[in-house]
Amino acid sequence: MDALQVAAGALTGFVVGMTGVGGGALMTPILLLGFGTAPLVAVGTDLWFAAITKLAVSGLHMRQQLVDWPVVRRLWMGSLPASAVTLIWMAGRQANDGGVVLVKLAIALAVCLTAASLLADKPLRALAARFSASPTAPAAAGWPAAATVAAGAVLGGLVTLTSVGAGALGVVMLVRLYPRLTPQRLVATDIAHAIPLALCAGTGHLALSGIDLALLRDLLAGSIPAALVGTAISSRLPHTILRTALGAVLLVIGLTMLGGAM
Repeated sequence: MDALQVAAGALTGFVVGMTGVGGGALMTPILLLGFGTAPLVAVGTDLWFAAITKLAVSGLHMRQQLVDWPVVRRLWMGSLPASAVTLIWMAGRQANDGGVVLVKLAIALAVCLTAASLLADKPLRALAARFSASPTAPAAAGWPAAATVAAGAVLGGLVTLTSVGAGALGVVMLVRLYPRLTPQRLVATDIAHAIPLALCAGTGHLALSGIDLALLRDLLAGSIPAALVGTAISSRLPHTILRTALGAVLLVIGLTMLGGAM
């Protein structure tokens, strides 16, 4: 086993367990910049890494009955079909060098967007709360459900193309649509949604470009125990500091990747 790869998995797993975010946004740049993994292989490997890591911690959330299953089902209605459509689109471009450049650019933009969502977490929550309480807010009973399906579709396409976005961007969308969900329920709901999406997208990437099984093994060796520890202590530590620090790091990484991709 490669000690650096195990350590990278442990770091990412701990962050995922603590906050439910940062898996793809942190791991994919590490694979690209730190280990020199090819972009499409990095995306596919990270999707399986995220799915298995989040599956390992999801049992703790389910036992605590934190998952909002109606919201999860609405997200799946949008994300899983969008993932399938994105995979079909990618299949016709996998041998094209321009397609690889597009994936690298999309990853860089997704990391920057994830960083911005983490750094603006508090203002976004305040805005969502004010919007929900506003008398001009949409009153139709079906509006949140339809918007959740649409949000799922956006996440499905983005995650399949880049492996980034299921965590931080998913939480931002849920905060906007369901501002009364507690942070713990937001994290649990987002993780429950992300697992089948990552498995669906990861299966497609397995057929398109393959995954690095040895790398995946080393990453999981570090991530699973670290994710369980992070989940166990997540309610005792302040998320704000960790999310802000993660956002700052991701912003630097995303801008660096963006500069290299353009």
